[in-house]
Amino acid sequence: MSLGSTNSPLQLRPERLPRYDAFMASRLEVHELTVQLPTVRGWVCPVNEVSFSIGEGETLGIVGESGSGKTILSLTLMGLQPPGARLAGQVLWRARNNKNAPRNLLAVGENEMRAMRGREISMIFQEPMTALNPVMRVGKQIAEAIRVHERKLSSSEANSRVLKALERASVPEPAKRSRQYPHQLSGGLRQRVMIAMALASDPGLLIADEPTTALDVTVQRQILELLAALRRELQLSMLFITHDLGVVAEIADRVAVMYAGRIVEEGPVLEVLKHPRHPYTEGLLRAAPRLKHEKPSAIPGTVPALDALPKGCAFSPRCLYVREECKVAMPELRRAGENHRARCVLVGDGGKAN
Repeated sequence: MSLGSTNSPLQLRPERLPRYDAFMASRLEVHELTVQLPTVRGWVCPVNEVSFSIGEGETLGIVGESGSGKTILSLTLMGLQPPGARLAGQVLWRARNNKNAPRNLLAVGENEMRAMRGREISMIFQEPMTALNPVMRVGKQIAEAIRVHERKLSSSEANSRVLKALERASVPEPAKRSRQYPHQLSGGLRQRVMIAMALASDPGLLIADEPTTALDVTVQRQILELLAALRRELQLSMLFITHDLGVVAEIADRVAVMYAGRIVEEGPVLEVLKHPRHPYTEGLLRAAPRLKHEKPSAIPGTVPALDALPKGCAFSPRCLYVREECKVAMPELRRAGENHRARCVLVGDGGKAN
């Protein structure tokens, strides 16, 4: 079977996506970011030479199974990597209306990074019930997030900003909800509160770490539509992390597929999902729920442990197309089409679709 020709089971909506080349200058540029963590067995590398960029008003989806490095990547971009981590590479950030040279976030101090969180780069965490303080009213939690950056606000001004943030996140009866505790809200409302808190100080980049995983299908769609509307309204750049290709098809402009700490495929979302060029992406598509009565086909095996990665391509033990050369060295990202790259020796092979 040739890569590059798959009947995608996902519902792709090209009319909802802007043109790939319609974005302005890059807001965030990540160059060969590597994160090493100490373990009892030695150093492991959950993020390995990862490079990508996000333009103004653009959404990049990061997809991969658990253990692929998605969450460590997002935490590192926020300066929240685990203690003892060793970092290499560059994370270049251009703030709104700032014509100066971009800042390398890996080189800024903790105080400066703390001042940037929420104001310039903000994050929605996967499980709002654990991210929110269970013994504090949600309005007070949002107010605290605002006052971190604007300490001179009066109580009435802060409260007004809280209600505005809740209204922006489409929380019904914002005054009532602001006085409630997290356990009094549904899962969907808790996630809207997290969105309100993340956007309360008008950041330029929003990192969303699997924000719809614990929600039912109806609420998930509402949250995705809300995020898409906020992105258009605020000209917000977004890094959307998920394991669900269906969600990526709905929300992202471009997608990067991660496996064992590396990006193995990257490109415009329609191109990658319709014509995957890496066997791992193809496997994820086969494993996705289908609209037809076809049974999903799971990828054999599991993601290898970071301290026991195979030599060469990390996906080779699970790959249907493995060759001897795959076991010798890690392939480079190869051009698989316009703005489309894949880390596979089969890209450009005469026996495969190009």
